[in-house]
Amino acid sequence: MSMATSATFDPFSQSFTLLLRDGTPFNVTLNELDDFILYSVQISINYAAQLGACLSFLIVLLVLTKPDKRSSPIFAINAVALTLNFLRTLLQCLYFTGPFNKVYAYFAVDYSKVSPSDYANQVAITVLTWVLLVCVEVSLLLQVRVVCVTVRRGYRHLILAFSVVTAGLAICFRLAFCIENAKSILSLESLFPLRWLASAANITTSISICWFCAAFITKLGFALDQRKKLGVGAFGPMQIIFIMGCQTLVIPAIFSIIQYFVDLPSMDSNVLTLVTIFMPLSSLWASASLDYRKQSTGKPKFHGGILLGSNGTASTGPLVDKKCLVGPLSPSETATSSLSQSNPPSPSNIRDQGVNIDLESQKMVVRGLRHN
Repeated sequence: MSMATSATFDPFSQSFTLLLRDGTPFNVTLNELDDFILYSVQISINYAAQLGACLSFLIVLLVLTKPDKRSSPIFAINAVALTLNFLRTLLQCLYFTGPFNKVYAYFAVDYSKVSPSDYANQVAITVLTWVLLVCVEVSLLLQVRVVCVTVRRGYRHLILAFSVVTAGLAICFRLAFCIENAKSILSLESLFPLRWLASAANITTSISICWFCAAFITKLGFALDQRKKLGVGAFGPMQIIFIMGCQTLVIPAIFSIIQYFVDLPSMDSNVLTLVTIFMPLSSLWASASLDYRKQSTGKPKFHGGILLGSNGTASTGPLVDKKCLVGPLSPSETATSSLSQSNPPSPSNIRDQGVNIDLESQKMVVRGLRHN
């Protein structure tokens, strides 16, 4: 090889020749092979991480949820969603370790070695994704319905109607993409002409999640503001749901946006996984806090006219202390507390008339948590 040829030769971009079944040669460059391997490794790591996270949270949900709460609809939806997402990511990992992802099959577009079960697995992936989205949308609908139970009837109907529309659009677009994707898998045709449908399914899903969580957080934000005005500053289930609602809104929204700017394989799949993981996490955290509060707010004990604390020690303080209040309190409980011991306020004398409504809303949410 001459010096001029050696100076222009790049060994990292050289090509090699492969043969089709009929003996026709075709060339593959090392750069193309590197891109194929890098893509397979990156997307396998992504799906493997989602698989491990779903399996871990499913085990946590089954272990930490009390037996009497396992019959609730929310527990069933959360458990089913985690199971579906686990199966979906497992089948995705099997795809990238199966005959579809062989070097020769990819570059020669020869899938004659692929078995019918491998085709069935790929169709199952797109179907499981649609069913998972249905579970997520139903769960968010149930949460918004509970949170908006004390909103004025007109506003409540408007919120629920818009929620149904956004959820329906996301489900319908995903169903259409599921059908077209299954057809392309079975016919071994490219889905590139229908990339707009995949983008529309992702966009409507992101809009739906953001709308549900925005409505959820807004109502709870008003409720927490009313609790603050009452002087109830304890960190309870309402604050926990508020924080987890923010997390459910912000993090999946970020992932759904950056997928159009960051060149990482299958970023859109993380959106449903994150929502699926956060839903049972918020429920477990709020339920654990509620159980702790029930244990720490037992009835006072008396012995010889002396008030005893929870640990049996004597206490000379007042029977009710504002700092010890852990809400939510009903209007009647508020009227008998030490917020104003000389003249207990009636519901009509409370500065903000909307306080009682929000307190009742919080009690309904807390009752729902007890049944989870």
